[in-house]
Amino acid sequence: MGSQGEYYNKEGRGQAAILGIGSAVPPYELPQSSFPDYYFDVSNSNHRQDLKAKFAKICERTMIEKRCVYMSEEFLRSNPSVTAYSSPSIDVRQRLTDATVPELGAAAARVAIADWGRPASEISHLVMCSTVSGCMPGADYEVVKLLGLPLSTKRCMMYHIGCHGGGTVLRIAKDIAENNPGARVLVVCSEVISMALRGPSDSNMGNLVGQALFGDAGAAVVVGTDPVESCGERALFEMVAAMQDIIPDTEEMVVAKLREDGLLYSLHRDVPVHIEANIEAIVNKSGVGAKAADWNEDVFWLVHPGGRDILDRVARRLGLRHDKVEVSREVMRKHGNTLSSCVVIAMEEMRRRSAERGMGTAGEGLEWGLLFGFGPGLTVETILLRAPLTHPPPCAHAAVRPQ
Repeated sequence: MGSQGEYYNKEGRGQAAILGIGSAVPPYELPQSSFPDYYFDVSNSNHRQDLKAKFAKICERTMIEKRCVYMSEEFLRSNPSVTAYSSPSIDVRQRLTDATVPELGAAAARVAIADWGRPASEISHLVMCSTVSGCMPGADYEVVKLLGLPLSTKRCMMYHIGCHGGGTVLRIAKDIAENNPGARVLVVCSEVISMALRGPSDSNMGNLVGQALFGDAGAAVVVGTDPVESCGERALFEMVAAMQDIIPDTEEMVVAKLREDGLLYSLHRDVPVHIEANIEAIVNKSGVGAKAADWNEDVFWLVHPGGRDILDRVARRLGLRHDKVEVSREVMRKHGNTLSSCVVIAMEEMRRRSAERGMGTAGEGLEWGLLFGFGPGLTVETILLRAPLTHPPPCAHAAVRPQ
């Protein structure tokens, strides 16, 4: 093939679609059942037995089985400023972040590009996000080098965006693809909790909840319009419409500030309550009602796995059967809350299950679906998806670990 997009229909103005999906996780696994012992030991907090008992109950309620992280036990014991609740540590945290965010993002991108089936040289745009990291040139620049993308690749890097970032970068990629005929947009979400891991505090229970929830993972997709079937391209999910909403009077529900001792965050216990109270109105505004008569029988659901209570309340308010959010629950079990990347991982998991079970579309055999990302603000990203009624081939790769 020649230059970027040479073989594409440059007059096309089709619907932006997901053409390939991939994910990656770092090397260290943290089983949730033993995490309270590990966490209080590595943070030199074993003398705080009452707080440890509270934390063990929090971990048990999460429904998480394991999480993966870059921060090894050796690293944490060698850097006690990181495991203190409050200690100047941003330098050591940032050094790890600068190296691992692009590495993890590139690992996920390689899987997505392989799944797409075209050479990396045909990527025209890169949209990347991370809740951590902050250097110039940025993680997007490093990903271009690691993947060998063309130096003419048009880049957009979004920092400190939070859990709704997966929906945000998909929305941006949709706009780019539909307004640049022939474009192939690589979307990368890379999340490493190096800025947010810290020891326990009696005064900040939200910190304990976060320590029980968050994990590291990268996820990536390739987005484009007018798939060229003769070149092996196929649409897995079309992005029909995208919108963003701020839930009123919730700006204090999720707050994170970058300080000398890392990314200090607070999580209000009423986050799930506010999402539950507003989710039905958002669904009604999305347009899915015009496509489907029954939200259980006619719609597939990709809900940000932000926490067990969020998933339970969304399902209850919308009247969904337990199995309708099982993909999100499975991602939560395997990875925890991996911020912007986990809704994309949920999309990958749904596509994998659908193919294995011969369901006819990547959306569990259904044509129409909704994707939700929830983050600080509280901000809700909503994408109306269409899964073309053809059986997609199974994913060529499972989630990988960077070498």
